[in-house]
Amino acid sequence: MRRPNVLLTGTPGVGKTTLGKELAARVGATYVNVGDLAKEGELYEGFDEEYECPILDEDRVIDELEDKMNEGGVIVDYHGCDFFPERWFHIVFVLRTENSFLYDRLESRGYKGKKLQDNIQCEIFQTIYEEAMSSYKEEIVHQLPSNTPEDLERNLDQIVQWIEQWMKDNN
Repeated sequence: MRRPNVLLTGTPGVGKTTLGKELAARVGATYVNVGDLAKEGELYEGFDEEYECPILDEDRVIDELEDKMNEGGVIVDYHGCDFFPERWFHIVFVLRTENSFLYDRLESRGYKGKKLQDNIQCEIFQTIYEEAMSSYKEEIVHQLPSNTPEDLERNLDQIVQWIEQWMKDNN
């Protein structure tokens, strides 16, 4: 594997997609938004009426991504992470956003009621960070603030440097 695989995870609305697309463009990596992949391939096992969204078929997603992940150089973007095989990722970044920013972002996406409140609580209780810490080696999991355009630039620079160093060390 000549390039590392990177996981960008965090509560919906923290900026994973914006960061992931720009990062892939800067380093020439393959960007995979798992939500889009699932939609395109209809990788669902039902519909959640309460949250008004499809239920991801995790096994089919893993089958769909396996070959690509083995090649390396993939940036995966998804709000969950505990079902991905640990062997897939060289580093995991959990994006974190202050609640005032997150609330506005989710509300502008049309989130309301229980879905909005549960996602805010998910961020408050660091649910995705804890999921990442229990799913991957502690030393590869990092939290990054994702509140402002300046945070985005800092995160991009930091991850690009990490990828460049990984490639020097492993090629």
